[in-house]
Parts: sequence; C-alpha cells; structure tokens
Amino acid sequence: MMDQLIAGAREGVEARRRELPQADLEARLGTQVEGRPFNEALVRPGLSLIAEFKRRSPSAGALASDSIDLAAQVSAYERGGAAALSVLTDERHFGGSLADLRAARAACDLPIIRKDFIVDPYQLYEAAVNGADAVLLIVAALSDGDLRALRQEARAIDLDCLVEVHDAEELERALEAGAEVIGINNRNLDDMSIDIATTFELMPDVPAGKTVVAESGISGRGELEELDRVGVDAVLIGTTLMSASDPEAAVRELTGGDEATREHLV
Repeated sequence: MMDQLIAGAREGVEARRRELPQADLEARLGTQVEGRPFNEALVRPGLSLIAEFKRRSPSAGALASDSIDLAAQVSAYERGGAAALSVLTDERHFGGSLADLRAARAACDLPIIRKDFIVDPYQLYEAAVNGADAVLLIVAALSDGDLRALRQEARAIDLDCLVEVHDAEELERALEAGAEVIGINNRNLDDMSIDIATTFELMPDVPAGKTVVAESGISGRGELEELDRVGVDAVLIGTTLMSASDPEAAVRELTGGDEATREHLV
C-alpha cells in the first residue's frame, strides 16, 4: 500500500510541476498572509484536538459526498473547540485537493496541516502557497536524507512539520532527523489494522520536550483521557468526525462539552 501511495504522489508532483514550475510557486510565497502557528496550538494545557477533513480513505471508503459543504464542516470543528485542522489533499486515494486546502483556510481561523504523501520539496511550496501552516512527513515513505532535507526546507519557508512514525525504529529515525512534533500512527501499514496500544508502547521512548500526536483509531472520550494521562499532547481524529451527523457536537463531546471539563482536556 505504501509503495502505491508513494508512486502516486511522485506521479502527481511531476504532472503538477509541468503545469506550474516550482519557481512560480516560490515567487508567490511573499504574497501569502501571516501563518498560524500549528505547533503552538498543540501544546496548550491538556489534550488538543486536530480535526480532520477527508472525503474518503482506502480503508473506510467514502466518508463524504462530493457535495459536502467543506466550509460548514470545518467551521463546525472550530466552533466545537478543535485546536487545529488537518486537510487531506491526496486526490487519487482520498479524494482531496489543494482547492480543499484553500477553502478550509478561508473558512476558519485554525492552523492547518496539509496531510498528504510529501516526497518532494515542490509539495512544501504548494502547501505554503495554498494556505497550509504545517505538513505531514511520513518516516516510512522517506529515506533518512530526504526526511532531514524536507524538514529543513519546510522550516525555511515557515512550515511546521508533524513527523509520523509507526514503530520504534521509525521513532528513532524521526528523532535523529530532529523532529520536534512526533505523530504516532496506530495503523499498521502492512495490513491496515489499527491498535491504539501502539501509542502507549512508544510513549516511553519519546524524549521529554517533544510534542506527541496520537493518530488513527481514536473515537471516544475514554481513549482521550487515557492518552492524556500518559502525556500525549494532541490527537488527530478524522473518520469519527466526518461520519458524525453533527460535527460540532461531536467535537464538543470529544473535547469536553462543558467548560469545566474542556479546561482539563482542551
């Protein structure tokens, strides 16, 4: 699955680069509005929620119709108390686009991470120009050299990085590359199964001072409270929110609902 995703990402980059050279993207950087600090949103007291907008996924299938009101969805996330927003831009497997990223930027004031299979510096400039404040770097998809280079290039153009790992070996590689924000994905890339125990198993190996985001398989308050207790800083939740009939209420339930509880969790 990962090989297919990476190959698709590279093909997409080459096609878009032929239409819009990187030099043109770089020229547009100076016209962008001031960024919204993504990393800072994850380290406020308690557990922060990164609410995700995605149209479909290889494992869950279609999550939203083409007619879904993206602006209404992400605005609901913001009203519900989400700390940040994740937007899938991969078209082939997730039905996303850079247009979704731009629309999300216009619809809310939350910091936004572009979630995609980043394999080329070109995608960093795309992200910055189209309204992202951060990008996802997946250790399993990159060599050590590429991981370090992409992270450094992202920082040079004021993009934060969420560096995603799936096991202890990838965590070590992320730390060696200088990652400051670690995403622990509970999904097994070989069989696509999910086990939230992955986060609990890797947490003791994360050095103090690093920000940790738990990803995949998180859907209820009980899980959030357990993750909060072991020191996780934030959670990224997508399928549960995209499937909710009332996304604002779903976010409020996850983030605490009443002000007293929210002060603890969010």
